[in-house]
Amino acid sequence: MITQLKNRTLIRLSGKDVQPFLQGQFSNDIDALEEGVAQLNAYCQHQGKIIALIWVMRQEESFYLSFPADLEEVAVKRLNMFKMMSDVTITNVTTEIFQLGICEGDRQGLSPFKLNAQQSIALVSDVSSINFSSGEVWEQACIANEVPEVFLATSEKFVPQMLNLDIDEVGVSFTKGCYPGQEVVARLHYLGKSKRRMRAFECEQDLQVGDKLFALGSSSAKASGVVVRRVKLDSKFLCLATIEVAHEDGEITLNDAQGAPLIRINHD
Repeated sequence: MITQLKNRTLIRLSGKDVQPFLQGQFSNDIDALEEGVAQLNAYCQHQGKIIALIWVMRQEESFYLSFPADLEEVAVKRLNMFKMMSDVTITNVTTEIFQLGICEGDRQGLSPFKLNAQQSIALVSDVSSINFSSGEVWEQACIANEVPEVFLATSEKFVPQMLNLDIDEVGVSFTKGCYPGQEVVARLHYLGKSKRRMRAFECEQDLQVGDKLFALGSSSAKASGVVVRRVKLDSKFLCLATIEVAHEDGEITLNDAQGAPLIRINHD
């Protein structure tokens, strides 16, 4: 099943300094990135909070960065600000190259970049011969595989641990060296467990990215969690959301104590 990912920006970076430049900006180990892989990276600010989650793909001497379109201005401005005098060329190729999400099944002759065991990304210049599935199919797969996302509404609201990027170092390398926010992220990793993690839930009521979760057993003055991504499935809504680990299997409601209940799914 193939979905056209129309709501994502695609940036191409090239130049002799591009690899060390990206290595110093993102949370994962760019030096270890192989062709044929879509590597998940957090682009953090100095306090370790994620500005954007970026899929990084390597093709010969160029790197392609894919992220939600509503973060284009923020992400591109920051990349340009930090490249300074480096030999790095940043080109927006969103209108030239189509981004496709591929789930398990027929790849229709495409050579994709592997995102996880069930999902891949393809970059193509022509889609005239491709049979597409609906966008909901891709979103459902993202939630089933617990693929996090950061949109403008949730930018700078999460540290990598909240989105499980530290687990098996899927989105964070703790040996690669410095990047913005690295000290904070490393300190959280080595000094204690994250109090909030991303989990999958279902709800009978519609919910939106950025909506709050309330754990009724929590004494926290803040909301217990935040909706990360969502999709409708039949009469229900599925979502990934952060939640206080101590209350992840307790009574959880949407937006306030009287809100619709959320039921955790995909238990570890």
